[in-house]
Amino acid sequence: MAERIFVIGSNSFSGASFVAHALAAGASVFGASRSPEPAAAFLPYRWNPSGSLDRFQFAQLDLNHDTDRIAAAIETFRPDYVVNFAAQSMVAESWLYPEHWYQTNVVANVRLHERLRRFPFLRKYVHVSTPEIYGSCEGSVTEDAPFNPTTPYAASRAACDLHLQTFFKQYGFPVVLTRAANVFGPGQQLYRIVPRTIMFHRLGRRLPLHGGGRSVRSFIHIRDVAEGTLRVAQDGVPGQVYHLSTRVTHSIRQVVETVCRKLNADFDTTVEVVGDRPGKDAAYLLDSTKARDTLGWHDQISFETGVDETIAWVEAHWDTLRQQPLDYVHKP
Repeated sequence: MAERIFVIGSNSFSGASFVAHALAAGASVFGASRSPEPAAAFLPYRWNPSGSLDRFQFAQLDLNHDTDRIAAAIETFRPDYVVNFAAQSMVAESWLYPEHWYQTNVVANVRLHERLRRFPFLRKYVHVSTPEIYGSCEGSVTEDAPFNPTTPYAASRAACDLHLQTFFKQYGFPVVLTRAANVFGPGQQLYRIVPRTIMFHRLGRRLPLHGGGRSVRSFIHIRDVAEGTLRVAQDGVPGQVYHLSTRVTHSIRQVVETVCRKLNADFDTTVEVVGDRPGKDAAYLLDSTKARDTLGWHDQISFETGVDETIAWVEAHWDTLRQQPLDYVHKP
């Protein structure tokens, strides 16, 4: 694979994992994020580089403030694909500063897309969206399900997805969208449920379990999502949406119970049940048949294996991770 990929939001969990996967596939990658690269513990592409970092370059560029510089870097790098992971992504916190979510997830993205559509060398633009736009659903949700956002986060992501539809119809902008189930795995932010449970146990703290953990989700390993994202970039049909999800579901309580079992921890003394978050969806279960049938993609890494890998990652990087904040820190 001699293709070139420009990754926006390369410091994010999904972005950094995708960079590692693309480099391993032989691509040359340019990563851009608003912050400097974090500790190597959060950057999978720095764990076993094997010379692949010769094909990687990074620049600190903010989607909200550096549109011209991002566009200039893309024009110079001339990638085959641009993959955009950058977003204000927290759900509950979007109620506190909704204008920040709309600024990043809508306004800044529209500015970027207006520049990207003018680049004739761009084969595909992959916009990483979210199933949150569907709201709480029953059954298995296909890509044509109606939008029903219930939080400012979900509404901001839905607005950008609709905007991209207009660019595809008006300009033939080569956009493809992915919506993945709950991603997890080694390298994830510590405020997410799997690493958070591990960290709280190791630190001897009680884990707040919102609403008793009744919400049901499909947890998918980040490497499976990275592979699906790469296939969407290479073979996805412009204008189309692709779900990336497992066919196995877990309640949040079951997730925490699994982690506790693997840590030989008692569930009842590990967690503390607290009130649920506002606007939290009870369930959304994605139908990933399209990606399986048209792209030949399928998930390969089991939930149990992913939890084992995440526990091993925490143990291997404990000296670094124990110094990191365990709660989300908002950046406007």
